Amino acid sequence: MLPERQLAKPLPDIFSNLFGDPPTVSVVAGIARHQAGDRLAQAALQERTEQMKRVVVTLLLVVVWSAVLLTGTLYGWWRQPLTASDDPRAFLQAAIPLIDAGNKANTALVLIDHGEIGAEYYSRHADNIDRNTVFATASLSKWIAAHAVMKLVEQGRLDLDQPVERYLTRWKLPTGAFSSREVTARRLLSHTAGLTDALGFGDYGRDETLPTLEAELTAPRGSTGQRTSPVSVGVEPGSQFRYSGGGYLLLELLVEEVAREPFQAFVNREILQPLGMAHSGYADLAAIINSAKSYDATGQPAEIVRYASNAATGFTTSAGDMITWVLAQLQPSSATMLTRTTLDSMRSAQAMSMGVGIWGLGTVLYAPTPDGDVVYGHDGVNDPAISATVRINPGTGDAIIVLATGSKSLASQVGAEWVFWQTGLPDVLTIPGELRAVMPLLITGICGIVLLALMHVWRTRRRTSRRATQ
Repeated sequence: MLPERQLAKPLPDIFSNLFGDPPTVSVVAGIARHQAGDRLAQAALQERTEQMKRVVVTLLLVVVWSAVLLTGTLYGWWRQPLTASDDPRAFLQAAIPLIDAGNKANTALVLIDHGEIGAEYYSRHADNIDRNTVFATASLSKWIAAHAVMKLVEQGRLDLDQPVERYLTRWKLPTGAFSSREVTARRLLSHTAGLTDALGFGDYGRDETLPTLEAELTAPRGSTGQRTSPVSVGVEPGSQFRYSGGGYLLLELLVEEVAREPFQAFVNREILQPLGMAHSGYADLAAIINSAKSYDATGQPAEIVRYASNAATGFTTSAGDMITWVLAQLQPSSATMLTRTTLDSMRSAQAMSMGVGIWGLGTVLYAPTPDGDVVYGHDGVNDPAISATVRINPGTGDAIIVLATGSKSLASQVGAEWVFWQTGLPDVLTIPGELRAVMPLLITGICGIVLLALMHVWRTRRRTSRRATQ
């Protein structure tokens, strides 16, 4: 029998003897706080995980939206050709409303179909033009100049990859941060020589004396409102594509120095005369009776001006002579200006953009063709309102010729429609504009995706808050 004193021992002491000290209130509270902390940490982790998921999904949607929209623009998914027919006459009929709406002056349009004339149209809003009417061609002149350079290469008188200063005595590139010894004819032809003038040559009035090549290289007159400085090397030669009208001014001087005769004389004898291009050359349009004259963008008569650079912007021609030019490109013979091998080399990619060839040796590479070749040629735009384009699909033997006065954009616009009709792809000259056009839609879509994501976050937190108060 237990002593009376033990029997009177308090219950907690008995509990302590049997099981150890009982948990205090503070310990129990600590355990509860720890468990609550674990639950809060788990909830926070889950919330962060959900946030990361929302961020990833949002970014993925933005990437998918951007990729689909930009890819579709680059590959023409959102466009339709002017006509579903492959008949050039159907394309012509679809293009005529564009011409009539876009130019109140003169336009010549010729379509070549499998090496033969497929369709022709001559608008007569201002003058009674025809196949032999002579037009200014602006920068399409560079393509002709490139043929003069390549003729000297074929003759063994010029090396495309030697420094041009090796051949020049009348003028030298200014000394600068980059070596002019890296400036070659190949790079000048493809606008990769590092020249940064970005010329657009300005016009000269009839009462002005045209400067010499040397004077124009030193102090070129740019297009309206364009600031100019001496033609010089401003970036590393060969590093990037930089359009340079000054480069073709320098090529004009190069031809004269190597050929030892005026540029016009060499082109006429070696390029134009063998083809019988009697309506082409570097003549003053004011002296030609059957010329397209000069008009501004409203269709009003403008002064017939002259240019200091024949190679870059001074070439004049007719639709008929350009037909001859195109057929000589498609079917060269011993009587034509260059060999097949040389002509083919001129559309090999020399300048790249985003991994795609955009420029050859004096040729624009507009778009790849289904057979693995490329639509090539050249455009021209200048003041007061001149536009021209000649584009060739060598695989099909098709081509387009557009000569216009009274519009600075019509030839390129119709030419772009033709390239899309031929290939299903936008051309390299219109892609920047098309990308700019879809930017508002791209930004709107991205903002919409982000807004939806934020609304989802708000609704989720609102539901969670309601559950917590119940």
